[in-house]
Amino acid sequence: MNKKQKKVLIRIITAAFLVVIFSMLPVDGYLKFVLFMIPYLVISYDILKKALKGIRNRQVFDENFLMAVATVGAILLGDYKEGVAVMLFYQIGELFQSYAVGKSRKNISELMDIRPDYANIEQDGQLERVDPDEVEIGSIIVVQPGEKIPIDGVITEGKTTLNTSALAGESLPRDAQPGDEVISGCINMTGVLKIRTTKEFGESAVSKILDLVENSSSRKSKSENFISKFARYYTPAVCCSALALALLPPLAGLIMGAAPQWGEWIYRALTFLVISCPCALVISIPLSFFAGIGGAGNAGILIKGSNYLETLARTKYVVFDKTGTLTKGIFEVSGIHHNSMEQEKLLEFAALAESFSNHPISRSLKQAYGKEIDQSRVTDVEELGGKGVTAKVDGILVAAGNAKLMEYLKIPYQECHHVGTLVHVAIDGVYAGHILISDMVKPNSAEAVSRLKKSGINKTVMLTGDADRAAQQVAENLGVDMVYSELLPADKVTKVEELLNSKGPKEKLAFVGDGINDAPVLSRADIGIAMGALGSDAAIEAADVVLMDDDPLKVVKAIRIARKCLRIVYENIYFAIGIKVICLILGALGIANMWAAIFADVGVMVIAVLNAVRILFVKKL
Repeated sequence: MNKKQKKVLIRIITAAFLVVIFSMLPVDGYLKFVLFMIPYLVISYDILKKALKGIRNRQVFDENFLMAVATVGAILLGDYKEGVAVMLFYQIGELFQSYAVGKSRKNISELMDIRPDYANIEQDGQLERVDPDEVEIGSIIVVQPGEKIPIDGVITEGKTTLNTSALAGESLPRDAQPGDEVISGCINMTGVLKIRTTKEFGESAVSKILDLVENSSSRKSKSENFISKFARYYTPAVCCSALALALLPPLAGLIMGAAPQWGEWIYRALTFLVISCPCALVISIPLSFFAGIGGAGNAGILIKGSNYLETLARTKYVVFDKTGTLTKGIFEVSGIHHNSMEQEKLLEFAALAESFSNHPISRSLKQAYGKEIDQSRVTDVEELGGKGVTAKVDGILVAAGNAKLMEYLKIPYQECHHVGTLVHVAIDGVYAGHILISDMVKPNSAEAVSRLKKSGINKTVMLTGDADRAAQQVAENLGVDMVYSELLPADKVTKVEELLNSKGPKEKLAFVGDGINDAPVLSRADIGIAMGALGSDAAIEAADVVLMDDDPLKVVKAIRIARKCLRIVYENIYFAIGIKVICLILGALGIANMWAAIFADVGVMVIAVLNAVRILFVKKL
């Protein structure tokens, strides 16, 4: 509870105590009025001040004006306790709402804590702390254990483990060493690092993320815009209705020769005003979306505005890019087949023969070998363009490459029934087997597709530039409904447009890409989701939702949060309007008194706010 909230709480306790004490005193008349004005002014001076300010600024019809008119009117009618009680409970509701907003804002605040306060620059052997904005591109900064990396850059010295939890929403420590790119916002956990900066602070990942979060409230959903328009017309309408309720029945009574009962009808009108206060809607709907964005941010899912949250909740088509989204985008050895020698030995020969090449296939072989390459064992290396290499390893002739190499050397070889890139290996002119290299599917991809279908997604689609056979196998393994292969980037946009034209008018299509070369498609879809986009400027700019790691299950969680948020928004709208309408009718008929009005206003607001805060708690996948 902050300082301002504590002051309000003290005022509430003081006013409540004074009301109880004064109610026990045997006083009446002007003395009673004076005594009850003390707790009334204690609890209501800020509301009265805001109401007067609104009148001066010609923005009369708001909840402050309604509360001021209703409570002053009740006091003038002699209902001192009820007048003070209405304002007292209204302030309790406001305090509760303020506390709830603070709780949901905490998730955003925790995310905002990724902003570094300083950067260390080495001057004459001493570390000097400077503002990150002052550090130029190409500068060397020092990051000590426990400190945040302030600016994007490349490690020049030192090894460490980085904690990315502030960005990814969960603890995902990763090792880093010289030559690795690092981004701002990560926490250096172990070693001392020297980093050469590659961006200015204003262009670094952390700055872009913070700017995204800070501006998310400016993009309002249709529901929020509806409530704003609703309140604009609703409040003047109920004020006019209350005025009519106070004047027309007594005047009608006078015309008909009956007693006008001014006090009775004015009391009903004041009760009507208290009931009509739209606090529950005006507060709980924006709070619901704010809580949704905050809860998603805490899970490592950045949503650029409540309008995108609303679109995400209505998603029925999910289109995935393949490489880097459903697959790792990294080639790895996935099998060794038809081998006539031990797998480890075959892999050793292939890795050594390919050791002088920087081709991705060669790198995957060296990585799978896992040992330090001793190139002194390799001689007579000959690289045959588009085919592979031949070399002598420990004096033994090794040929490693594709089928064209085997045909060139006239060596019979075995095809593979698995899909992937094959490296055929021959030893001294005799076929020794082949190594299968594949773009590995991410561990959670199949589960993500399955959960999307269970959650009501009508169709899952995969787009890729890969060969059809490889694409079909990945799609079959993951359970994707449709797959389009051998696509150029422009073809992906065309396919997304075809899907957009084929879906229903109320159905939304989400495209999920890895954020590197998918910017055109991310922009074209109803909602673009960039996955694993840390440090990718194009993804953060083009996407509507940014997932801070590359786990496909985060797509499911984002949709789940959005749907829960929208469901709670509509629950609050129907509940608040329903209770208001019932109580307004009862108030106009004289059945509901001021205490019922307090429930219709403050009680409904508290229940709606409590309901909104539920968005912060989404079950883990």
